[in-house]
Amino acid sequence: MDKGTVSGIPAWKRGLLVGILGLAAVGAAAGFRGSREEAGGGKVLEADLEETEGSAGKVSEKIREPLEETKKIALTFDDGPHRVYTERLLDGLKERGVKVTFFLLGSNIEGKEEIVKRMSEEGHLIGNHTFYHVDITKLEPEEASAEILDTSRRITDITGQPVEYVRPPFGNWDKELEGDVTMIPIFWTVDTLDWTTGNADQIVQKVVTSVEENDIILMHDSYDSTVQAALRIIDLLQAEGYEFVTADELILE
Repeated sequence: MDKGTVSGIPAWKRGLLVGILGLAAVGAAAGFRGSREEAGGGKVLEADLEETEGSAGKVSEKIREPLEETKKIALTFDDGPHRVYTERLLDGLKERGVKVTFFLLGSNIEGKEEIVKRMSEEGHLIGNHTFYHVDITKLEPEEASAEILDTSRRITDITGQPVEYVRPPFGNWDKELEGDVTMIPIFWTVDTLDWTTGNADQIVQKVVTSVEENDIILMHDSYDSTVQAALRIIDLLQAEGYEFVTADELILE
């Protein structure tokens, strides 16, 4: 057989045949790809990409949006419960959905157990203000402990809850008592001096012009003017974006 032929086919013809078959395969592949594009295959991929990029943009916009933070403050009331004014205050707080902190005198609890129970049931924080409103730093350790423990016992008997916080009268606290009474003292940053005046306007003005975020405001639920002022303070400061919380929420943050 001639070296220029394979199975009787000349080499030059065999080469030409291979070339023609190769071109046909390339053309067929191109035609297949073109038909996919005409059917919208390539456009679907582009649309998917644009949609994905758009979604990512929207997500990133949401992430960049600043979260609105509320300014928290706490109203606290000492010396209660009062037979008339504490209940009036509780009514106003309930209408506004506001929780406050009450520091009770043990000597004022008898005969007002239902008021104390209502404080607890409506979500207010109840703390200890000693039994007879005494300066515990001037007492013997045993007497000072009794002032606090007796008051806590009365509160717990009514509410079924332990008393964890104490406000010492006059702000005078003896750290050596902490081992005996295991309570956390809570003081204040704004003193309304409401006990010195019966003028609700003065009390409101003092608070709304000086209050700042995280302030603990000292009041007394033993006066009609204080109740009026407290509810007006809540209305005014809520309108300015303040949120009223119990005092423990501020000192534990």
